[in-house]
Amino acid sequence: MKKDFTISESLSFGWDIMKKNLWFFVGILLVSWIVTGIPRSIVERLGEDHAGIAVLFQIIYLFAQTVISIGLITITLAFQKGEKPEFGDLFRFQGKFWRFFFATLLYGLLVVAGFILLIVPGVYWALKYQYVGYCVVDRNASIMDSFRQSAHITESVKWKLLGFGILSGLINILGFICLFIGIFATAPTTMMAYVFVYKKLLEQTPEEMGVAASAGVPVAPPPGKIEKGDSQ
Repeated sequence: MKKDFTISESLSFGWDIMKKNLWFFVGILLVSWIVTGIPRSIVERLGEDHAGIAVLFQIIYLFAQTVISIGLITITLAFQKGEKPEFGDLFRFQGKFWRFFFATLLYGLLVVAGFILLIVPGVYWALKYQYVGYCVVDRNASIMDSFRQSAHITESVKWKLLGFGILSGLINILGFICLFIGIFATAPTTMMAYVFVYKKLLEQTPEEMGVAASAGVPVAPPPGKIEKGDSQ
């Protein structure tokens, strides 16, 4: 099945959501950067003379990074569904922390290995499995199911996803260049654009590929097929 999405439509959606909720995004971005930035900066300043303490703060950083990543995806998914997320959603990670952590860790290792193998495999795997984290948070998928679902979702649109990713990166660079404050507009815009594309592609992913079933979503039997007991 040939899938498609419109880059301009996704960015327009992200821009509209950002404008209507600008100060909410400013708040969650500031908190996100503080929560993850403090332990990371401590690790960088400690150096080799305090290796033990540096390891401790590295663990704190990884924990904070995972929690914030889950929270940001949760918030963008809520906006995409037309709901109004709360600030506390940034820290709601219960039941998904370890699956998200190991799924995204495996994704990162896979991409790094791909870049070592002459770069092209790394780009391909980065695009193919870029929605691993979304599948864990949105569809409550297991680690392996999240990879399988992401592969189905991104099937046949990898070139366009590459162009979308490059454009989103350039937009955020532009926001950073604009006295840094521009990032408060560009980051939410691209985050919402990414979740818009994810949902758009998910809608075009046939259930027979197993995406709905593996996520715990009941799949209706094909027309004409009556399950045992339905005739009663």
